[in-house]
Amino acid sequence: MNAKQLEHWILDNYQGVIVADAYRERSFFYNPEDSLPKGIYFATIKESDGPNDKASSLDRDGIYRLSIGVGKKQYQFLFGEMPKRPAKGDIVELDFDFSITGLVLPHPIYAWLGWVCINNPDSENLDLVKHLLDISYRNALDKFAKKK
Repeated sequence: MNAKQLEHWILDNYQGVIVADAYRERSFFYNPEDSLPKGIYFATIKESDGPNDKASSLDRDGIYRLSIGVGKKQYQFLFGEMPKRPAKGDIVELDFDFSITGLVLPHPIYAWLGWVCINNPDSENLDLVKHLLDISYRNALDKFAKKK
């Protein structure tokens, strides 16, 4: 599945979602009927490195990163203790190769917020990716309900 196919899959499978380009990535927000100024972030797709985000080596041909906001509980289930917030322009202090493909990893910058990522999800891990997207979407629904 390439980045565009994944974007279409997300938009086809989650109701009330809008997509916006920000920070050199496509950001997915739960925001039915544009009822909030931005909505609630729940996933992003990024296809190139940025000035403060090079850990995934996204400038390689055909490489993209799906990032998913799973929250503290799910993050800790997957990876244990959450890392400290990195200094501006740095990545989290974890012993991972963030450039590897096909493996769910802590997000190199936003792991401290309960975000995970995967570079180039494929058929081997698609069920896990969909499960994590479901968790993130449900979290967004809950946060949205509290803001309304």
